[in-house]
Amino acid sequence: MEQTNRQRDPQQQSERREMTRKAISVAWPAMAESFFVTLAGMIDTMMVSAMGSYAVAAVGLTNQPKFIGLTLFFGINIAVSALIARRKGEQRRENANEIMVTALILSTLLCAVISVVFVVFAPQIMILAGSNADTHEAAVEYFRIIMGGTFFNMLTMIINAAQRGSGNTRLSMTTNLTSSIVNVFFNYLLIEGHLGFPAWGIRGAAIATVLGTVVSAGMAVFSLFRPNSYVRIPDILRNKVRATKECLKSIWRLAYNSSLENIAMRVGFLATALLAARLGTDEFAAHNIGMNILGLGFSFADGMQVAAVALTGEALGAGKKKEAREYGGICQRIGFLISVVLAVLLLVGGRWFYSLYFKEAHILDMGVIISRYTMVIVLLQISQIIYTGCLRAAGDVRYTLVCALISVTVIRTVVTLVLVLVFNMGLHGVWLGVLSDQLSRFTLMRRRFRQGKWVDLRI
Repeated sequence: MEQTNRQRDPQQQSERREMTRKAISVAWPAMAESFFVTLAGMIDTMMVSAMGSYAVAAVGLTNQPKFIGLTLFFGINIAVSALIARRKGEQRRENANEIMVTALILSTLLCAVISVVFVVFAPQIMILAGSNADTHEAAVEYFRIIMGGTFFNMLTMIINAAQRGSGNTRLSMTTNLTSSIVNVFFNYLLIEGHLGFPAWGIRGAAIATVLGTVVSAGMAVFSLFRPNSYVRIPDILRNKVRATKECLKSIWRLAYNSSLENIAMRVGFLATALLAARLGTDEFAAHNIGMNILGLGFSFADGMQVAAVALTGEALGAGKKKEAREYGGICQRIGFLISVVLAVLLLVGGRWFYSLYFKEAHILDMGVIISRYTMVIVLLQISQIIYTGCLRAAGDVRYTLVCALISVTVIRTVVTLVLVLVFNMGLHGVWLGVLSDQLSRFTLMRRRFRQGKWVDLRI
């Protein structure tokens, strides 16, 4: 018996090492993709910051309304990745192509409506987002251009989600890295005017962002013609694949809950942004850089979440529940190590990071305060996002929706309101609200994951 156990342990260790290598091979392109997208956004903000803190604040005002506009597409992306990963495990390739076709048609119709509404009502939306006399006009112009180019962003998102679900995370990395490079290059040309191009300021930054998404959309579409792609346009044309009601129901069942979850989160994020905007233009500008820092943490978490969705989804599709749990645990451990490294960097380099954007001493002091909060938050953020990915891959989206309602919409909003408006704690109150949200989500997601019931769900 003891000899059998000794023989089994090395075998189990070897299997676990192989699974860890596979998780890293799937995760690193997704992490690199998210990192470079976030980095491009930071560079974008750095270039805009040359015009003053008002410009940083104006661009920051558009973030939450933009993400609210993209909410349905985020939900569809999650559904597409989870469903295609499951179909790959079930070896149902034609159905995977049906899912992608259905998702593209649904997303195109939704995009047409959402783009028109957000462009037409941009002034009213920016007022609701907290714009003032210093930031309103610039925010409206930036927002209209960004939302006018939503189609290219949506197209890239859906195709990349399908490729991620099949385990091809490198395509998404390549398209988004290229998009980021194009964005930064045209920022250089169009914000201050170089090489004979006009100096369009914030308008130039918005146009540069859209041009980046145009390039990435072209690359994403081209990937569907490659022989090694799991979902392919030649297969769709040859087999006359069409959108189906069954696929629409499957997508909507997951996307509906995920979209509601995203909306619930964005309501909480918007409430935080509104309260931060009330503190003043400089405070709001510093707050937005703090959110950029959290975005950097999210980029690594998102990469590990992509791996968790693809690997656990495929394992569940093949009926390997134990393997699905193991992949979730592996992704979690890798994510925790990354979060510790980021926390240490924030501890020692917070002021330096803010000095890349601002020279004013009082804003740098605000940045140090915010960095102290983000170094704690990132430890919770990365873990809870990976747990959420595992639950979504299994189809446990109703639970993640309830968690978002409790944590972001209620806890974060109430804590921030009370600390800022009642106790006048300023930025401390805003970031304690963010911390309360991340802590509650981490607790709820970890508990659900460890219970293990999510592996028994069918989608």
